[in-house]
Amino acid sequence: MKKLYSKALGAAAGAGLLLTAGAAVAADAVTIQLKWVTQAQFAGYYVAQDKGFYEEAGLDVTIKPGGPDVAPPQVIAGGGADVIIDWMPSALASREKGVPLVNIAQVFDKSGMMLTCRKDSGITKPEDFAGHTLGVWFFGNEYPFLSWMAKLGIPTEGGEDGVTVLKQGFNVDPILQKQADCVSTMTYNEYWQIIDAGLTEEDLIVYKYEDQGVATLEDGLYVLEDSLEDPAFVDKMARFVKASMKGWDYARENPDEAADIVLENDATGAQTEKHQKRMMGEIAKLLGTTDKLGFLEPADYERTVDTLLSNESTPVITKKPEGAWTHEVWQKSTM
Repeated sequence: MKKLYSKALGAAAGAGLLLTAGAAVAADAVTIQLKWVTQAQFAGYYVAQDKGFYEEAGLDVTIKPGGPDVAPPQVIAGGGADVIIDWMPSALASREKGVPLVNIAQVFDKSGMMLTCRKDSGITKPEDFAGHTLGVWFFGNEYPFLSWMAKLGIPTEGGEDGVTVLKQGFNVDPILQKQADCVSTMTYNEYWQIIDAGLTEEDLIVYKYEDQGVATLEDGLYVLEDSLEDPAFVDKMARFVKASMKGWDYARENPDEAADIVLENDATGAQTEKHQKRMMGEIAKLLGTTDKLGFLEPADYERTVDTLLSNESTPVITKKPEGAWTHEVWQKSTM
């Protein structure tokens, strides 16, 4: 029998139920594992939940925050989530190692990663990096940097003609304590930690990986390949993607409200209103246009793969992946 999705059934949907012509059926459960802690980086999902977009789609969604000890690929491989958020380098590396992740939607179509440098270091252009110490995130985040240095012809083993690479933790202490002249930052997070710590925008110069042509894709939605063989799962994911993109669109148009919703869902109480509102404003710049929000551009995928393959000495992946993405779910979500 045809399901009815009228607003009059909102109360029932809120209780996790959808009504049919003569029966009550549980809404489809979906668990999403975030890549990091509750913050505006994931505002679209919290907004979709808060505004009832998931309920309207017949979904009962559980959002699981991440953290430094949470690896989304491991969570989904262990059955702890239906869909995860991950950066493509991590997802492709996991796929090659036996966790068959498939990208079903690409939420961020631009990279937020950049290298932030102190102007008093004398660095005014990328060619000035030689002879300096640069803070770099590892665990798969180093590859755009290594590709960039190779493109510039700058060795990464130190010396006057090369750069000294400092393995940077997920903080900005090295630039504040002058242990490094530049550090890895995200446009929406660590850059502002430097500002809040006392340096000004005038004290800094930034180099966005996106502008250097070596950026890799970041926040995307991934599921296990075998799951896509089930038409019911594909339908559920299409509804999830559609509701989530509606949440992202709302968050972009209402950034302050979206930040407030994120704060309401932060069980740790660690986030601040100032930081989340600022983060939401920066996150909005990374999203695709409304009509293509969530669409994975094949050219961006190829650029990511080429960047990962370009580092032969420390490869993330050793060969071009097959079947690592699909437009099926996204296309179904637009119907």
